[in-house]
Amino acid sequence: MILFRRLILVLMLALPVCIGGTATAQGAPPRVTAADQVLGDPNAPVTVIEYGSFACPHCAEWQIGVFRAFKERYIDTGQVRFVFRDLPTQPVQEAIRSASIARCAAPGRYFDVVHTLFLWQGTARNFGPVSEWYSRAVAETGRTPEEIAACMADPAVEAAIWRTAQGGSAAGATKTPTFFVNGQKMEGVVPIEDLAAAIDPLLNR
Repeated sequence: MILFRRLILVLMLALPVCIGGTATAQGAPPRVTAADQVLGDPNAPVTVIEYGSFACPHCAEWQIGVFRAFKERYIDTGQVRFVFRDLPTQPVQEAIRSASIARCAAPGRYFDVVHTLFLWQGTARNFGPVSEWYSRAVAETGRTPEEIAACMADPAVEAAIWRTAQGGSAAGATKTPTFFVNGQKMEGVVPIEDLAAAIDPLLNR
């Protein structure tokens, strides 16, 4: 437990920042495992991993403005498997609590919660209260508020979030959102055109 608390402290001191620009570089994120939240064909030729934070406005901007077109073009057609991984940003308490709600969702409901959190993030940030934001997310989990509360009380849930963040940081994900397209790193609110430029050549191999 002491080691875990020290790890959290180190990660909090090196929290990523939320950015809106776009940049590219090479990275090596951890392999996708059964512990990951995956959307799309698990055998798709291209894997896109997003490291994001539910407290990051630019992550919400990408989800609202780009994700639908990205999903229709690549995920729904079986060309891309999409993985969302937590990389908490300030305010940390909101980032962790919202990520925990998503992780405690019933099977198959994780991405419903993700979308809801990003969709209503701006309202919670600008008008509040944050408790309503959490309640909207809980309503999409497929579980009762009591079940979600019991799940979130398990220290293993937060520990898993920080382990995921540690893996992202080790791969060079220091800003949110950060995407890895078969290992190629792209940062910021990446437009569909830039994603297509990275994905399409991989589909033609």
